[in-house]
Amino acid sequence: MKILVLNGPNINMLGIREPEIYGRETYDDLVEKIKKHAREKGVEVSFYQSNHEGDLVDAIQKAYFDKIDGIVFNPAAYTHTSVAIADAVKGVMIPTVEVHISDVNGREDFRKVSFIGDVAVKTIAGKGLDGYCLAVDFLLNGEKNEG
Repeated sequence: MKILVLNGPNINMLGIREPEIYGRETYDDLVEKIKKHAREKGVEVSFYQSNHEGDLVDAIQKAYFDKIDGIVFNPAAYTHTSVAIADAVKGVMIPTVEVHISDVNGREDFRKVSFIGDVAVKTIAGKGLDGYCLAVDFLLNGEKNEG
């Protein structure tokens, strides 16, 4: 199985940006954690992070042509604003798990709106960096959307 781990704006600033919310682990720590987990599961994993909406759309579309089996995606702030990214996820028909490090439902009201969640097969929020590994497991196990 080939999985793309896709991250949106400011995820590259993990460990620096609001550590009381996102923790002290860095983006490099996140990548290493997922690589280790993927190796243990026999999953091929690739990574992409961008602070630019169009780059994320391009990465999603490229995943289709690269025959990626699943996407683990933290769209970050674009969760709440980007119809273009949601359309890209919907358009490629690759099972996508939306991931958020923090519990977005326990934060500001605007964070409770997710365009991506409407097209993702599952959303995992509030599990810290472990949420990414849970998303890999979900895709690997072939589970279906729970509603």
